[in-house]
Amino acid sequence: MVGAREAIDVLVYAGSFLFEQYDFTATITQKAAQGVRVRILLGDETSPAVALRAQEEATTGGLQGRIQLHRRYLRQVHDVRGIEVRTHGTTLYNSLFRFDQDMLVNGHAYGAPAGESPVLHLRRVPGGRMWDHYMRSFEEVWASARSEGGSSSGRGEPAPPFAVELVTAPPHPAEPA
Repeated sequence: MVGAREAIDVLVYAGSFLFEQYDFTATITQKAAQGVRVRILLGDETSPAVALRAQEEATTGGLQGRIQLHRRYLRQVHDVRGIEVRTHGTTLYNSLFRFDQDMLVNGHAYGAPAGESPVLHLRRVPGGRMWDHYMRSFEEVWASARSEGGSSSGRGEPAPPFAVELVTAPPHPAEPA
């Protein structure tokens, strides 16, 4: 994350480790000041998908509480140019952490908190499809998510997707249309 020069994108329900192990709000504020675009998607703690995930993890109420706490922490960056925070209520099969052309994909195993599940490290390469596949997923959630706080694109409207070509890219032949 500290090496990112272009973009940081995060898709999680809570992403607790970001706040517990890193000075996350300070780090993304510093990166935004360096011109890095930051987009954070947190779960909507009132959504049925979050409630179901908490039940499946046997942390009923705990997941929702962590999300509320992290939303509170992120209020510090609501007016920081280059940072946008949104909430989503989607079913989350993977948490995604994108830093420029690298992405960490944390697959969610049924019944286990995300921190107990494996992480894949992907790098975007010419002709590769996995990185683009996961980035399209991020972009779809981003497009349907609700903005938190003030707009931080600096123009009074939400920031456009980083990789516009991925939003309209045709699916891979093995993907359902």
